[in-house]
Amino acid sequence: MTPPRDTTGDLPVGIGRPATRALAQAGITTLEAVAQHSAKDLLALHGVGPKAIRVLTDSLGERGLGLRTEDA
Repeated sequence: MTPPRDTTGDLPVGIGRPATRALAQAGITTLEAVAQHSAKDLLALHGVGPKAIRVLTDSLGERGLGLRTEDA
């Protein structure tokens, strides 16, 4: 029997299960994929709130990445 596939990539656990599920359903499973979206885009996903955005922003910053800006 094969183990369940990890669909959360390197997303931080601190964003919470609803945000993790919402991102995974949108095909966003890594921090690099998160960086291709703006906070506004991510907040539009049901389950992603301000806390998840803060945690994701911090995690991206640790890797020298950031969320896409609205004018990009």
